Amino acid sequence: MRVARAFQLPIIAALTALALSGCMQTTAPMATAQPQSELDYMAYGQPYYSAPIAAVPSRSAVADSGGAISALRESFAASSRRNYAPAQEAYAAAPMPVAYDVAYKLDAGDKLRVVVYGQEGLTNSYAIDAGGSITMPLIGSVPARGRTPAGLAAEISAKLRNGYIRDPSVAVEIETYRPFFILGEVAAPGQYPYVPNMSVESAVAIAGGFSPRALRDRVTLTHNNSSGPSRAVVPLGTPLSPGDTVLVGERWF
Repeated sequence: MRVARAFQLPIIAALTALALSGCMQTTAPMATAQPQSELDYMAYGQPYYSAPIAAVPSRSAVADSGGAISALRESFAASSRRNYAPAQEAYAAAPMPVAYDVAYKLDAGDKLRVVVYGQEGLTNSYAIDAGGSITMPLIGSVPARGRTPAGLAAEISAKLRNGYIRDPSVAVEIETYRPFFILGEVAAPGQYPYVPNMSVESAVAIAGGFSPRALRDRVTLTHNNSSGPSRAVVPLGTPLSPGDTVLVGERWF
């Protein structure tokens, strides 16, 4: 009995040591990142903690899910392009301004600013009278009707050079254009100051708009030029010139 007990204690100790060694070698469970499915990847994107996994699908898998997955991928890509594509804005081309100062023909009613450099007594504002001329000191009456501002400046220089100033330098600019006239079926017919780049429609607006019986799609425009007055029926968008007369007709129904 004593011998059996003497062998029993070492055996128990050995078994205990083996059990403890097995527990020490057992590792704790570890969390592993499972590869995302293709639907999760398209919905949420690639996670930052996992590297992309390259896998070659089998032919059966492609045959089973390729059609639905491909269609969903195409729809997702098209939606992304629509949502994030840069918006393209369309800009309407601005109308080019009408330049009257270069080729504009002067006439009665225009008010001019004449500058003679170094001659304060001659530099002043001059209005073209009913006869089509301006009157300046020293040289008197200077015809202006039908001339351009540059042509009038050359004429003034020639007159001053003839016995008054050895080498005059003259500039002429339009200070105020002659007025336009609007008649007929508008709220306030009459004479109004001209503003550059006006149209027939803006002239009607300045005159208070159409009357209730006005013909609203066209007007009669009278324009004076070097060959005399000309009259035409024009739409509302027609450009207006200084001295023009607009006649708004009356509709019958």
